[in-house]
Amino acid sequence: MLAMTALPPTPATDAAADDPDAPLVRRAAAGDMRAFEALYRAHAGRVHGAMRRLCGGVEARAQELTQDAFVRAWQKLDGFRFESRFGTWLYRLAVNLALMDLRARRGAEDQESALDDTVLAQPAPRTGEHRIDLERGVAALPPRARAVLVLHDIEGWTHEEIGAELGMAVGTSKAQLHRARGLLRRALGEPR
Repeated sequence: MLAMTALPPTPATDAAADDPDAPLVRRAAAGDMRAFEALYRAHAGRVHGAMRRLCGGVEARAQELTQDAFVRAWQKLDGFRFESRFGTWLYRLAVNLALMDLRARRGAEDQESALDDTVLAQPAPRTGEHRIDLERGVAALPPRARAVLVLHDIEGWTHEEIGAELGMAVGTSKAQLHRARGLLRRALGEPR
């Protein structure tokens, strides 16, 4: 007869165990507005920064998307299952919201793209005063190229994740990243 030995307990899949926001999330999900305000204060800067990069530095649009992300988080908070940290869940929700916005504006992008390519194709002057900075260079990229660059190089997404979110093939994501990097190098006045 085989002897049955007890297996060591498996760690909980509940990410709440190591999430410092877990108590606030639970209180906010129960309707505590002050707890949600504390979550907002803790995470608004990071969410806003991502929104600003994804919308090309348009501050009014970044603020609107940040606000929309927190409204959506409030609406979906009772469905948060603690499978990840709250900050990770919120950030992904916000980025997905910005990507939906990008997809909705896709028609206007084609018209903007030609102008952006022309502006970015001209090398920046070598003088320190006139040299374009990185943030402005990223903001001036065509919207889809900017989204791929931000998601891949800054946020660490894979081309598969980007393709799925933006509705493009993996090869298209790679091509957009290559295009964005080339335009950015030229805008920054760096050699090819």
